[in-house]
Amino acid sequence: MDAAAELGRLLGPLRRAVLRAARTAADLPDLPEAQIELLRVLVAEGPLGPRTVAARLHVAPSTVSNLVKAMLAADLVERVPAPDDLRTVRLSASAKARDLLNRYDRTSSATLARTITELPAEERAVLETALPVLARLVEKLERGASSPD
Repeated sequence: MDAAAELGRLLGPLRRAVLRAARTAADLPDLPEAQIELLRVLVAEGPLGPRTVAARLHVAPSTVSNLVKAMLAADLVERVPAPDDLRTVRLSASAKARDLLNRYDRTSSATLARTITELPAEERAVLETALPVLARLVEKLERGASSPD
């Protein structure tokens, strides 16, 4: 088995399955993953300029611009003039977006917890053991896969 190929194949479907289960369980709106990730950045670090958001998400500024247009229309993002330069804006998550993100997180965690308890004990143990490894993998990928340790 090629672990890299298998992990890559499973990550997207796992993420989508968790989001789908959360949406169904809590009657949440169908927010695209890209919007959820943008909101996560704004909640954790905001308010931020659009270029900073693009850098944090590792996407083009035009991608952030397109996401923000849709999210402004849905009242998920607010544009606030930068205090040091009124010609520029900062983006922040709206109260509605913060509430939705909290609901997604609570429901996703509850759904995963319930599903994990349905696994056999030995599989739960393997999953718990794998979590720090997965966190380290994320760190290495964020830093760049070729970084020395």
